[in-house]
Amino acid sequence: MPFRFDNTYARLPDAFYASVTPSPVSNPSIIRVNHDLAAELGIDAAILDSKEGAAILSGNQLAEGSEPIAMAYCGHQFGGFSPQLGDGRAILLGEVVRPDGVRFDIHLKGSGPTPFSRGGDGRSALGPVLREYIVSEAMASLGVPTTRALAAVVSGDRVYRECPMAGGVFTRVARSHVRIGTFQWFAAREDQANLKILADYVINRHYPEAVDSEQPYLSLLEGVIERQAKLIAHWMQLGFIHGVMNTDNMSVSGETIDYGPCAFMDTFHPAKTFSSIDHQGRYAFAKQSSIGQWNLSRFAETLLPLLDDDSPRAVLIAEAALEAYSEIHYAELQKRFFGKIGIVDGSQGDWALVETLLSTMAENSADFTLVFRHLADAIEQDDISLLETFFDQPDAITSWFAAWQSRLRQGDVDAAISLMRRSNPVYIPRNHRVEQAIAAAYEGDFSLFHRLTDVLQKPFTPREEFAEYEDAPQGDEVVQATFCGT
Repeated sequence: MPFRFDNTYARLPDAFYASVTPSPVSNPSIIRVNHDLAAELGIDAAILDSKEGAAILSGNQLAEGSEPIAMAYCGHQFGGFSPQLGDGRAILLGEVVRPDGVRFDIHLKGSGPTPFSRGGDGRSALGPVLREYIVSEAMASLGVPTTRALAAVVSGDRVYRECPMAGGVFTRVARSHVRIGTFQWFAAREDQANLKILADYVINRHYPEAVDSEQPYLSLLEGVIERQAKLIAHWMQLGFIHGVMNTDNMSVSGETIDYGPCAFMDTFHPAKTFSSIDHQGRYAFAKQSSIGQWNLSRFAETLLPLLDDDSPRAVLIAEAALEAYSEIHYAELQKRFFGKIGIVDGSQGDWALVETLLSTMAENSADFTLVFRHLADAIEQDDISLLETFFDQPDAITSWFAAWQSRLRQGDVDAAISLMRRSNPVYIPRNHRVEQAIAAAYEGDFSLFHRLTDVLQKPFTPREEFAEYEDAPQGDEVVQATFCGT
């Protein structure tokens, strides 16, 4: 029995989900099982790696104790409200409890149609399965709160998108799959009874400290605001662009969820987008800060009936809570970017060093990861040329380097170097490497996928045998757009 299920969400009222059975695939085979994650969750990875495991992880066989459901939710997509979304190509198999008592969802993506599929086939092409495996596990290794990858399976079937493509099934692990859009589902239907049940469920599962609060639903709102504010700052420190920050893609647990048209920037620009469907740049890199607050405002709206019986007073309570977002987010953003340039105890006056560096990078097509990665070497060796090579105009960095060097020498330079090496990864899932791994997999070769996944398990440790994974893409390797995969 690979999973020891204890399914609390399936015990909620019927309005929360639709019971559904995964649709079989023709010839499932395991691509990769995450043995470390399985061990952490108390799951028998040997079973998952077997023929029986392939059947379970593809949806061909239900594990004992599984109560498969498709979760109901709605949400704002690119600013427009969609009243019915839900799990259209995903099924929650059940929940497992880690030895320390923390609960996790086991979730299949690409496991066939559900009542929420809206005419879709409920399947996934192989590419999105591999992309989510690579990027979510990279994010975990980078220390970012995130859903995790337990397994990837090739289905043996074709799916039809722009053309026939090999299909796959992805097994995702999350603290939960409750989204802002889940709250919107009940708020849009003015179903206050189930809204309260949902809020109480989330408090008990994710914010137990709110149980004894005088205002538990305000504590819930404040907790979600804090986690999202810090999460988005963590993304931005790494040059990550989520790509589709719709409210149905924002988890109330504070984890990164739904790696569709996501990407890590190569050359830095605050207006950079990758998503092929983000035509207006709504979810550009620098806009993620404000979009986070916009999404949280929609969350606060759903909680108004629980915050106070008097509507105007409830609005004032929610607005006061939302005001904290900017302070929390920008304090976290400053702390993280100060770490990237080695300032141990930064003050507001030091922020100009960050802003000047970023604007100079944007003006000179500098690679985000490589510039920050080489700051420690440049200060340690007192060699500005280690940075100049990344800028279109090498002397553009000269005055900044002098000011920065002077600032670091006011403190412990060795501590600054250590901080930079802890803050700036050597390896990220660069878009061209992800695309190369996916292209090879469609030809039946998974070696690049495995190698890239292995590299990204230790992103802060330079290793000579993986030196090519540090490099920015060559001109013909640059990825201009990424796709959601539906």
